[in-house]
Amino acid sequence: MKKVILLWAFLLLGSLGFSQSRYISATTKQIVYSRDGGICQCCGSSLNLEFDHITPFSCGGSSDASNIQLLCQKCNRSKSNSCVCKIHQRRVGTNCCDGGTSTQRSSSQSSSQQCTGTTKKGERCRNRTTNSNGRCHHHQ
Repeated sequence: MKKVILLWAFLLLGSLGFSQSRYISATTKQIVYSRDGGICQCCGSSLNLEFDHITPFSCGGSSDASNIQLLCQKCNRSKSNSCVCKIHQRRVGTNCCDGGTSTQRSSSQSSSQQCTGTTKKGERCRNRTTNSNGRCHHHQ
């Protein structure tokens, strides 16, 4: 009986203590894993999955299931504190500045196109842009 009470108290205090932290509870992880089908929400991989804050924690994003998604390690590290997976050029979060909404998984971003600029090596830029001039923010 003592163990049950101790466990109950630990869970209660734990949920109160982590309400303002980046900690993601086991229950939230189960909900997100099930909801996202056990695959990366950017590339569809099922390897090296991580739980990612859609609105970054550093921008005030919560650790609720509605703000957590599954991303593979590569996509999550590429996204970092932004809203775009730089590997696949897909929006997989919200930008701290614009407060926009989350995931666009398909490549059917009808209003975006590949940048027409060139890199320092003379290769075509791989970034996508919605600017009317056809260039990303690096090649304005």
